Amino acid sequence: MRALQTATLLASTVGAALMAGLFCAFAYAVMPGLSRTDDRAFVRTMQQINRAIINGWFLLPFLLPLPLLVLATVLAAKGHSPGTLPWITAALALYLAAFVVTGTQNVPLNDALDKIPADTGPDGLRAARAAFEAGWVRWNTVRAVLHTASLGALLWAVHLHGAAARELGA
Repeated sequence: MRALQTATLLASTVGAALMAGLFCAFAYAVMPGLSRTDDRAFVRTMQQINRAIINGWFLLPFLLPLPLLVLATVLAAKGHSPGTLPWITAALALYLAAFVVTGTQNVPLNDALDKIPADTGPDGLRAARAAFEAGWVRWNTVRAVLHTASLGALLWAVHLHGAAARELGA
């Protein structure tokens, strides 16, 4: 069972790291860069990004950590990794909160922006951007922080898991 616990912790940590990195990159590079573009470029670029991101390279590290963290929590509760339970539970709660933010805040904004037709005039593009940008940036920052905090909790759980393994081996 220790091997399964190790695998779930490592895979969850990789997923959390990928998501924290992605959402942080949007927070400190992509969105500030797009904020300097005109309304048409902003709307069209975000539409294309939002369409392109729905793929296996995104969905696997975004979705897989949730069931793995549930399994890691169960294994830790059964005593397979002493001291890690609070950290794994915290990582799960933080990751789940970020998942909820994505589904309830960012995705609806993405969906609304996706409905803006290609032939929309300047006033419509300005309005679409105004309805999207500030809220999306705010909620993306929230999920970036949540994923980063989840990653931190997981890294500490991995450390504790390794320390417990060393004690058992000694």
